[in-house]
Amino acid sequence: MNLDLSGKTALVCGSTAGIGNAIATELAEMGANVILMARNEEKLKKCVEDLSKTGNQAHTYVVADFSSVENVKKAVASINKTVNILINNTGGPPGGPIVDAEIDAFKSAFEMHLLCNHALVQGVKEGMIKSGYGRIINIISTSVKQPLNGLGVSNTVRGAVANWSKTMANELGAYGITVNNVLPGATATERLSSIVANKAKKTGKTEEEAMKAMEAQVPMKRVAQPEEVAAAAAFLASPAASYINGINVPVDGGRTGCL
Repeated sequence: MNLDLSGKTALVCGSTAGIGNAIATELAEMGANVILMARNEEKLKKCVEDLSKTGNQAHTYVVADFSSVENVKKAVASINKTVNILINNTGGPPGGPIVDAEIDAFKSAFEMHLLCNHALVQGVKEGMIKSGYGRIINIISTSVKQPLNGLGVSNTVRGAVANWSKTMANELGAYGITVNNVLPGATATERLSSIVANKAKKTGKTEEEAMKAMEAQVPMKRVAQPEEVAAAAAFLASPAASYINGINVPVDGGRTGCL
């Protein structure tokens, strides 16, 4: 199985922590040159230093604020390398019931997720076509298969991204570019800690009790580690996944109640 990414360049968004950082680490270990993209330059510098360079790779970073699609457009335009692998990954919108969500919350989430993803694809697709290698991988959520209670805005925008992705897969497949979605379930990240804290506060339970209740809903009786989600994304980025296109890959320990 060919998992070698030597000579390939990957742009990984939201890559200073959590799942994004785990994906960047995995791709670097597979030989890719990695470009980290996030808004905190100090964290970016530190994360670039930590990436594997066993293949004499040249890792770098670009600063971008995903609250502004224009800022993201400028950031991707500043990249002077051909990007072969794009990992679209952005922190989820704040939780809460959908009926209480403000209109601006939908607008903000739509720009941060779908519009920024779209700008990034438009910025790298020509290079993918010319190089003959393209992988676009969107880190979304299992909510595109089964909406999650208390995450109204997130459920909505994640569904939009999933359908955008499938449409993009249909259009770019002819150029040898694959577009797929990885759907993490509960994963040990800062966002999960925040969700657990909110649940504990609302229910009067301790955070440990809230976490155990969440784990009990998973057939494997635990949450994922970021590296486990990263492994799925890394496989989809590899030459071995050349004929996998336009699909959703849940990485949730079996929690989602549908196929």
